[in-house]
Amino acid sequence: MARVRLSVAERRDELLRAAVEQIEARGVAAVRISDVASALGVSNALVLYHFSTKEQLVTAAFAHAAEADLAHLRRLLGRRSTAVRRLRAAVRWYAPTGQAKGWRLWIEGWAASLRDPGLRRVATSLDQEWKAALTRVIAEGAAAGEFHCPDPAATAWRLTAFLDGLAVQTTAYAGSLSRTAMLRWADAALTRELGLPTDTPDEAPAEDPAEALAEAPEPAEPPARRPAAE
Repeated sequence: MARVRLSVAERRDELLRAAVEQIEARGVAAVRISDVASALGVSNALVLYHFSTKEQLVTAAFAHAAEADLAHLRRLLGRRSTAVRRLRAAVRWYAPTGQAKGWRLWIEGWAASLRDPGLRRVATSLDQEWKAALTRVIAEGAAAGEFHCPDPAATAWRLTAFLDGLAVQTTAYAGSLSRTAMLRWADAALTRELGLPTDTPDEAPAEDPAEALAEAPEPAEPPARRPAAE
């Protein structure tokens, strides 16, 4: 059966999605043009026609993933609901869950961006837009009297830092924290930051750290140092 002929935009989108999947599976350093081509059953030359170097492909793949994340965040924060409900939905979505494939991608990106200016610009832009979107909704909620927050920008920074750190821990140390406990901690962080009562109907109660860790399975061998992202 002949392959369906794609437009330039459709082909680029297909290549970028495949590149994201290969980076998640192999890592930035190990991924090759041929991996992306093989995943789609196309030639290396076709990939290089659209992206002349591996570096261009990798940077474009991260930008593609970043825009997808931001589009989803905008949908969550743009719902017709209270600021608290929108913020809680965003925090629960952003927190790492399951196999955390998206987080493995971004931990790879953070590490590679230390030496790659193009990736650094992508990661920085995503981080700034995420914080700005949170800040706007926090400010809306404070103005509407839903909660008291004298510094929405600082609150957005602290929430982001907490969730990023939680993601690194749960991604690097698989099985060290249960999904239920992680989501409760994320909810509890938002509750503390906004000064919300802990018994609000849609609020999951905070969990004692010792109990949370106790319900998670023991790792086979406790790592001595933080391992590199997969």
